[in-house]
Amino acid sequence: MEDSEKKIIQEDCSEDSIGSGILTLTNVRIAFDKSKGRIADFSKRFGETVIDVPLNQIVQVGKEGWLIKKVWIKVKTPEGEKTYKFGVYNTNKWLKTLQEAILQNNGQ
Repeated sequence: MEDSEKKIIQEDCSEDSIGSGILTLTNVRIAFDKSKGRIADFSKRFGETVIDVPLNQIVQVGKEGWLIKKVWIKVKTPEGEKTYKFGVYNTNKWLKTLQEAILQNNGQ
């Protein structure tokens, strides 16, 4: 993280096409790191960062699902737009926090 970057929210979760990892929202970007863990000693470690998107590249955010709820982000990429879906614990909290972070980032 950069000096001016501050962590807003972080959670263990799963992304539909990538699998389990740790989702982190900062005042600058959203990142998803694959995680490695062992059941025997309940340890969990950060793996490689597989999603690292500046907030100004997020086109749209939302939530979906009835039984299995997910928050999703649609981002601009050189190939077009890509959607990532995350199975977080509290979709309402994540959606609200994401929207606020994007607004604050765009206002700077």
